[in-house]
Amino acid sequence: MSDERLQSPAAARNRQPILEVLKTVLPDRARVLEVASGSGEHAVHCAGAMPGWTWQPSDPNPHARGSIEAWREHSGLANLHAPLALDVTTLCPAEQLDAMVAINLLHIAPWAVGEALLDCAGQRLPSGGVLFLYGPFTREGRHTSPSNAAFDADLRQRDPRFGIRDLATVAEAAAERDLVLERVVEMPANNLSLILRRA
Repeated sequence: MSDERLQSPAAARNRQPILEVLKTVLPDRARVLEVASGSGEHAVHCAGAMPGWTWQPSDPNPHARGSIEAWREHSGLANLHAPLALDVTTLCPAEQLDAMVAINLLHIAPWAVGEALLDCAGQRLPSGGVLFLYGPFTREGRHTSPSNAAFDADLRQRDPRFGIRDLATVAEAAAERDLVLERVVEMPANNLSLILRRA
């Protein structure tokens, strides 16, 4: 069998800090849907560290799903499910969830994807359920570092629909869907973790 596992240096750096935040907001047993799982490295890391979490990865990209499945087969983790071909702009899974996770998604997708993610979380998460968002954000319209400003300019040059989102914009859109911004955690490399909880 050919090894389709993709490896991301950024995922290798941030997977443990992300896991540490998730452990503070999720119970020992939780059903988690990860949206846009990419290489699958976060999925296998979190599922491996927390056997009580049932982790459902997903990605609309078949190449990414091949990597996720390869990581799943290599790990042999019973609590890591096969990846879903999920595009939240067209489908919101019907299964019961305790949490949804999206890592480095909002800035590399049109804002319509972010709104669809918030819609799905507002519909599927139970009262007290968590939506976890990770990535770079602006605060009061200002970048938190020169490197983030340069990254934002590069993203918008690639696609005008892309770009780093403002924290207040995300919080306001979430509030319209009964998702309350409970906590903002400063993360390495000028990123933030946003903990949104279903009212």
